Amino acid sequence: MTGGSDPTRPPPPAPISDYGLLGDTRTAALVASDGGIDWLCVPRFDGEPLFGRLIGGPDAGTFRVGPARPATVVERRYRQYTATLETTWAVGSGRLTLTEAMVAEVSGRLLPTTLIVRRLSTEDAEVDAVVEFDPRLGVRHRRPRVRHRHPAPVCQWGSLAVSLSSAPDLAIEPGRPALVRVRPGRPVTLVLAVAYREPLIHVDPAWAWDLLTEDEDRWRAWTAEIDGSLPFREHVVRSLLTMRLLTYSPSRAPVAAPTTSLPEDPGGVRNWDYRYVWPRDASIGVSAFLSVGKPDEARGFLAWLLHASRLQRPRLPALLTLHGRHVPAERELPGWPGYLGSVPVRIGNAAAGQHQLDGYGWVIDAAWAFVQAGQGLYTETWRAVRGFADVVASCWQEPDAGIWEVRQPAQHVHSKLMGWLALDRALRIADTHRLPDRQRRRWREARDAIAAEVRASGFDPTAASYVRSFGSAELDAALLVLPLLDLESVESPRVRGTIDAVRDRLSAGPSLLYRYPPGRDGLPGAEGAFLPCSFWLVQALARTGRRVEAVEMFQSMLNYASPLGLYAEELDPATGAQVGNYPQTLTHAALVQAALAIRDAPADQ
Repeated sequence: MTGGSDPTRPPPPAPISDYGLLGDTRTAALVASDGGIDWLCVPRFDGEPLFGRLIGGPDAGTFRVGPARPATVVERRYRQYTATLETTWAVGSGRLTLTEAMVAEVSGRLLPTTLIVRRLSTEDAEVDAVVEFDPRLGVRHRRPRVRHRHPAPVCQWGSLAVSLSSAPDLAIEPGRPALVRVRPGRPVTLVLAVAYREPLIHVDPAWAWDLLTEDEDRWRAWTAEIDGSLPFREHVVRSLLTMRLLTYSPSRAPVAAPTTSLPEDPGGVRNWDYRYVWPRDASIGVSAFLSVGKPDEARGFLAWLLHASRLQRPRLPALLTLHGRHVPAERELPGWPGYLGSVPVRIGNAAAGQHQLDGYGWVIDAAWAFVQAGQGLYTETWRAVRGFADVVASCWQEPDAGIWEVRQPAQHVHSKLMGWLALDRALRIADTHRLPDRQRRRWREARDAIAAEVRASGFDPTAASYVRSFGSAELDAALLVLPLLDLESVESPRVRGTIDAVRDRLSAGPSLLYRYPPGRDGLPGAEGAFLPCSFWLVQALARTGRRVEAVEMFQSMLNYASPLGLYAEELDPATGAQVGNYPQTLTHAALVQAALAIRDAPADQ
């Protein structure tokens, strides 16, 4: 038999860039343009999936609210300076709009910690819509025990309970689509409440809508404090909002991404769990927040890091859980089909056990930025920073996994550069904080030794560029941090040569870069363009007096954003599709820093 499609086969998932982010600073949902929430973990970013169709297939559950029949999206946007998402479809002679958000501010009131508000409305004609509420918890897609209250369905799995209220009252049965007619001037409001190890609180839909409106006012006030003269301000604000939504408010720790196993190579094995905190990525975000006048976010992260690292100090773990604990051992989920057949689906992350020297540099540089902003370090924080610097001074000569977390340790030049940065910035902090002379001398000697070793062993005169590792001829896009460090002058031929070599030899297309030569990491499958690297190139160009090129490249990178202004970690150069976990905190932090570099750039030379 030929022709036609298999009606028993589920439709392919939406492109990753089709998804919008709903967040409340504790967990996050991904919602497709058909109105389906296909990913939500509870009660935290790293909790069990409640709706997991994105990577678990139809059996993993969804919460779709939208047109009853296929319809065309005519507009999709975030309300300006808020986290509220609006999707409008053309349905026959009418238009149906879904307005939705998660309520972030729940403290001080009798509210569930997770509250999703979704409202359907139409202005010009009656429209038939559907509500598909099908929660399936955890790796085994467990169906709930269901009871009804007022007449909202309440779903329960042990200590977790979820309710779905509506106004007007709808007869919703989990697992069965419910048809609803939306009439002009009579919106339909749905409220999803989640309770974990606490009483389940019923929230009247009208009150829930008021809470969403109050949240919008808070987000607008928060964004109003951001410098109005920033270049590309609208894009910067959206990235900062995204980063804030992905910061776990109880501990102030930013999660790398709210997803696991969205593939870097669709159909392949490059599928990792990013629902944890990388101190490196978080530190880049700290610097971004500080530079736009948001010191509270930086202060919160440093307080978290002080708490989180205490058990392993002075060693700095490569990544930690949201509460600063050991990341679970990496394991594969049997039976999960993965996004576009990308298996294995993984939870946990084996990179937690790696030695990554560069992390110390990012963290101490963030502490230095905090001090530069006029925010002195507490005694215990300075003690922790001193311990990190001591580790760098002792172990900088050892091979490490590097920023890209390769499984085979090497003498990565970028890691050495960041080791140098750790000691240099620690010495600068020491100018305003107490430090024994003996410790100061030790740091200075190690810093100078790293610089000499990098210059002698990490530079290839033939390529006129620094290289990926000692003795290698390969390049590394992470070397684009060179003009930001002050190890060498931005006028240095070595610095400029490295920028040009990386831009040329690691090019993946217009404005796109591979992070290292594809196929050179020991893993099967293809490597996409790594989006943060492009924004690092913008920074490098701006810092070295090539502002016009930096602006042109930044503008080009905006074309790769999702329709809602979100970025994953990577992009497929052949198709332009976003790949990898999404949205990615590191990419958005790099975008903000690139815009700041353009703001502060000298004129072209």
